[in-house]
Amino acid sequence: MKAINDVYKRNRYIEKYKINQLFSEDMSPFMELFLFKSGEFICKENEEISYVFFFVEGKAKVYITLSNGKSLLLCFYQNFTILGDVELVEKKNASTNVQAIEDVYCIGISLERARGYLLNDPKFLRTICNSLGGKLVRCSNNSSINLLYPLKNRLASYILVAGKPIDQKENRGIEFYGNLTEIAELLGTSYRHLLRTLNELTEMRVLKKKNSSYEVIDLEQLRKLAGDLYR
Repeated sequence: MKAINDVYKRNRYIEKYKINQLFSEDMSPFMELFLFKSGEFICKENEEISYVFFFVEGKAKVYITLSNGKSLLLCFYQNFTILGDVELVEKKNASTNVQAIEDVYCIGISLERARGYLLNDPKFLRTICNSLGGKLVRCSNNSSINLLYPLKNRLASYILVAGKPIDQKENRGIEFYGNLTEIAELLGTSYRHLLRTLNELTEMRVLKKKNSSYEVIDLEQLRKLAGDLYR
């Protein structure tokens, strides 16, 4: 986590997402801008967090660690959302892992200041209630996704979000790579089943195998398979 001392950039995010309208009083003097590099954790399960974060740019994956030591994907963050709302209210350690899959910017307010000001702010508490309600619905939906949707659809959704642009300027599509053992675990499947599904998508000419990665060659078909899973 790196603090970004750029007031103009910070204020641009505050204005874009109308963050100050979430509070009864002006909280901008307490707001800081942070950068999390790709692969870095915004918060880690069972560890203490020091900030309420407003996710304003980038992509991150949200997952939990099960009692058997394996991980399970819950959703992706790629739109404005609040992180640390549960921890703010319940004064507990982080309940999930949130890991950047590309550079992520967050506006942060320290929990110490947030508890002093915001837990007595009815306007912000209504925002927290809406945020927690949305997460509850999403958690329920994503539990159903892991149980009921074929791996092909879940993998398509994962690739769509986690894939990297090959050439952003020329809009040449996206490339997918990563540790397949870890990805299989996140998607709740076996390594062999993941390989079979990747081969199936290759045979469907949705993907093309490269040396150590896969290139998406039919983005429209991938989007149809992915639907709105893990959102």
